[in-house]
Amino acid sequence: MENLWLQVGNYGFPMVVAVYLLVRVEKKLDELTVAIARLGEVINRELS
Repeated sequence: MENLWLQVGNYGFPMVVAVYLLVRVEKKLDELTVAIARLGEVINRELS
């Protein structure tokens, strides 16, 4: 039983941190995608 808690402590916390960071990065990437699409539209309007 002690080994189980040791494994949870060694692998559980880093996994939770990694998932949290991936969710935050995914949200930022979605915002960047929208911003790049808008930039493309503005550039196309200026060149036309």
